[in-house]
Amino acid sequence: MAPRKSDDDLKRYYSIGEVATKLGVNTSLIRFWENEFSHIKPNKNSRGDRRFTKENISQLQEVFHLVRERGFTLEGARKEIAAGTQPRPGKQEIIDRLTEVRRRLESVVGEF
Repeated sequence: MAPRKSDDDLKRYYSIGEVATKLGVNTSLIRFWENEFSHIKPNKNSRGDRRFTKENISQLQEVFHLVRERGFTLEGARKEIAAGTQPRPGKQEIIDRLTEVRRRLESVVGEF
């Protein structure tokens, strides 16, 4: 039996609010990073609302990892991305899973 795809697997575009929730940051920070990192270019609809693809989310996760988790400055993160020393996709998946585990553990500890 084939595994069922979740709604998240079937989505093509995500709103800025969904992306912010996924990363655990404010929407204003997403807009700021979009302005600071020229490679992040979400699609915009006729009203100007941002629509992020999975690739855009991956780019934002990389920025989040460099700036928030590794402590890079914005300029340092730009240089790291330009140098092409980005984590391999398999490594990024592991980082994402561990980040999710950490969030769950923090929520459990917060309940006590």
